[in-house]
Amino acid sequence: MARPSVRRATAVAAVLALVAAGCSDPATPPAAAPTPIGPVSAAPAPPAGPSPVPARAGLGGRPGPSARPCTVFPADNVWHADVSRLPVHPRSAAMIGAIGGGATVHADFGSGRWEGAPIGIPVTVVPAGQRRVPVTFGYADESDPGPYPVPPDAAVEGGPDGTGDRHVIVWDRAACRVYELFDAHRSGAGWRAGSGAVFDLRSNRLRRAGWTSADAAGLSILAGLVRYDEVAAGRIDHAIRVTVPRTRTGWTWPATHSASSATDPALPQLGQRLRLKRSVDLSRLPRQARIVGEAMQRYGLVVADHGSAWFLSGAPDPRWDNDALHALGGLHGSDFEVVDAAGLMVSAGSGATG
Repeated sequence: MARPSVRRATAVAAVLALVAAGCSDPATPPAAAPTPIGPVSAAPAPPAGPSPVPARAGLGGRPGPSARPCTVFPADNVWHADVSRLPVHPRSAAMIGAIGGGATVHADFGSGRWEGAPIGIPVTVVPAGQRRVPVTFGYADESDPGPYPVPPDAAVEGGPDGTGDRHVIVWDRAACRVYELFDAHRSGAGWRAGSGAVFDLRSNRLRRAGWTSADAAGLSILAGLVRYDEVAAGRIDHAIRVTVPRTRTGWTWPATHSASSATDPALPQLGQRLRLKRSVDLSRLPRQARIVGEAMQRYGLVVADHGSAWFLSGAPDPRWDNDALHALGGLHGSDFEVVDAAGLMVSAGSGATG
């Protein structure tokens, strides 16, 4: 990540890589909520008396019988909005061309390892009472201050020696909050990172206008990850995080941050909502790829960061079928369109939809 005004271009080039947003204010729980998700990695539980919390609950686990369900943002959040019937943006063709109409879709997640690291952005699930540690930030003026409950063995994108974005995503399911770091490294008893954000997953509150997060757009990374438990259940109920090579200055709701000084109106902005065209036939895709495709037709994609064109973000899991995910490469940029999602907005400071 460069200075917040000129963010870095993230280009993930793994050949085998087949693979929401609020601060820390309390929120009102939703009346109805999407299906809970559940792990990729879980941190060891801290000592907690005679009956310690199980150490490895993971994304697929369930909270204890007395815990409130923790979904990734309320059901009326923009990440869960059905955009299948929204109007096409008037500059859709130009923006799709700028992203890459001939470029192919790439599932940047999967099973196994690439260059010694899991394929995708891992999520570390921590138990209630996980010890908080200090975190220092390069961009402290746009980061939520620590301490964060990040364990010393939290999974790092790219592995401990990775040289890429090095995202660390820590999900505290008991508190229903996610702690997200960009360019995270161990430092003494805690961590240091380029930037960090805390999201209350029961809230629709967005980050302050102009603020980044662990993502260029100022959005939650967890909210847009494709997760194996969703696909195993047969349905993804949210938009998917996608990277594009270039964006223009400014941002489109629900994003809160710009990472470009370019003014070309053909370029998309961070936060732009894209959609796989309804005319695209998904029936011949393998099941895992088909479910991802169906989500892209109904909930779409959110432009979240700079990187390779049409790279879809997801969490690694040994149960992914890399060959099935690779079938998404049969889709091209020209199969997508930009939608006008402005009509969904209730308030510029909220991710709630009307």
